[in-house]
Amino acid sequence: MGAVRSRVLGDGGSGETGRKRERSEGSDGSDGGEGEGIRKRFKSTSEYIYQTLFLNGENSDIKIRALGEEWNLHKLYLCQSGYFSSMFSGSWKESNMNTIELEIPDQNIDIEALQVAFGSLYRDDVLINPRRVVALLAAACMLQLDALIEQCAETMKETINAQTVCGYCSSAEMYGLDSVKNKCLKWLLDNLMTHPRVELFRELSINLMEQLISSSDLFVMQVETDVYTTLKKWMFLQLVPSWNGPLGQLLTEADAWFAKRRKDFRDDVAFLDSEQGKAFQSVFTLLRLQYIINDMASARIIDSDSLIPSEWLCSVYKQQWLAMLRAEQGSDIGPQEINEEELEGNSMRCGRKLEKDGDYSWRWTGFNFGFDLLVIYTNHRIIFKRNTLDRPSSGSVSLQPRRNVAFRLRLASFDNNGKKIFKRTTGYQLLSLGKDQEQIVMNLLVEGRLPTFPLYVCCNFQYTSPERKVDREAPPDNAEN
Repeated sequence: MGAVRSRVLGDGGSGETGRKRERSEGSDGSDGGEGEGIRKRFKSTSEYIYQTLFLNGENSDIKIRALGEEWNLHKLYLCQSGYFSSMFSGSWKESNMNTIELEIPDQNIDIEALQVAFGSLYRDDVLINPRRVVALLAAACMLQLDALIEQCAETMKETINAQTVCGYCSSAEMYGLDSVKNKCLKWLLDNLMTHPRVELFRELSINLMEQLISSSDLFVMQVETDVYTTLKKWMFLQLVPSWNGPLGQLLTEADAWFAKRRKDFRDDVAFLDSEQGKAFQSVFTLLRLQYIINDMASARIIDSDSLIPSEWLCSVYKQQWLAMLRAEQGSDIGPQEINEEELEGNSMRCGRKLEKDGDYSWRWTGFNFGFDLLVIYTNHRIIFKRNTLDRPSSGSVSLQPRRNVAFRLRLASFDNNGKKIFKRTTGYQLLSLGKDQEQIVMNLLVEGRLPTFPLYVCCNFQYTSPERKVDREAPPDNAEN
């Protein structure tokens, strides 16, 4: 990975001071030598200052000692640092000392980082190696070098990938770089499920995973059950960090490991209620279980895994049963308005990968309250169709004249480092469809550049209205007067 050139605080003076000039002149003032004169490349002022004052330490008026190393430096240049500026201008004892012993409380700081940080005060350009950026950031923060801190942040944002993202996110939180932390979170939301990696799962902390699983911006592949499967793999790697097999074997190994643990518990004790499992409860509570138990195969997996406590599921089953009754008995035709807070916290998350350009048609599995939604990709258009009679369906289909659905559709393509190279979104919208009606929800032909493949499709859906709180003292509609 190449270094990143940056401009930081330093002496940017102009003029001839400090420049080394070599010239051979004839007696007539013309260039000497045969033919045309020879001009040598001159050192810039910044290069001369860096070499002479910093590297050679000429005319030094202060020594800085730290981590067993010594630097011969200059107060004039050190005052660019907020740390030293305060030290020299105040009533601190160090203000009159010729040698200062620096205590380094941050273990991320090493001699090499200090060398680059001190050197940045004497030159216009600093080469930042992404592999060293966290150590340099730590040194820049301690010395209060704002320009260097900013350039470290930019370097981190430009070099986020599967190997760096967790370390960058942790460092950004430690050193207060919100812009870096937010960009790391966005990268993880995009890549956790679209580009799963064993190494990434192993490095993700509980706190970081909570932020990802709770977000409606998580780019889900397939359905919510696959979010649960991702968490199962992740939890296994947190508990058995020494496992180092390929991604294709991870789920099998995780299932086998948890099956062995189940033998140690009573039948009514779920793994998340065990001593080992309690640490992960906060993450699993963020699963949108209502979209897992709406599919028979998924509900059986949840039951047989015995990771999730049964009391968590009971309330969800009740909630879904009542929602089904409202939809089936005609009192709920779906959302009547866009409620972004509700959609952010409770929408169904699902997705699909399209390997190459072509024609596609699919539906996501699970009972969606009789709304059989077909998704069609053709001629760079995405179409939603409410299926009632046109095509066979494996579940019950609503015959209500109209049904509403709130949704958000997102498309994305990624480069080899997981950075988005194409993206489109509809934003949150409300769609009302009659029987077998279809609607173009995204037309890429009129929205600029066409997508690159593979193309990732992610949707958020809400098929029913949020349940209204009913006054318990009010009599039902059919109560006798």
